[in-house]
Amino acid sequence: MAEQSDKAVKYYTLDEIKKHNHAKSTWVILHHKVYDVTKFLDEHPGGEEVLREQAGGDATENFEDVGHSTDAREMSKAYIIGELHPDDRSKLARPSESLITTIDSNSSWWTSWVIPAISALIVALMYHLYTAED
Repeated sequence: MAEQSDKAVKYYTLDEIKKHNHAKSTWVILHHKVYDVTKFLDEHPGGEEVLREQAGGDATENFEDVGHSTDAREMSKAYIIGELHPDDRSKLARPSESLITTIDSNSSWWTSWVIPAISALIVALMYHLYTAED
């Protein structure tokens, strides 16, 4: 791993990064930074498979979903080899905003109120019928 200064950042294209998706060379992208985690595969607490599944691509969303500790974030800095080229940053898939769009949709009141209310009514009726037979 080469030492980097702020003046000399090494940029990698998405095509270059995609080639490093095997056990002998495993690169991932986290927040537009490129990490060579090949030497970390055996040490990763979640197992080698977790890193291998993300190899050659953007692992930012999965990395954040797991909720890595501050120590893990500090440790990851040792594996930075460069950054994703600015021209390729727009090519990364953005997370969907499904939670925001479903709140405004017309069907949300059905799933939020009517269906649970009817389900509760059916359960209460079944309980009443079950206890009335005894």
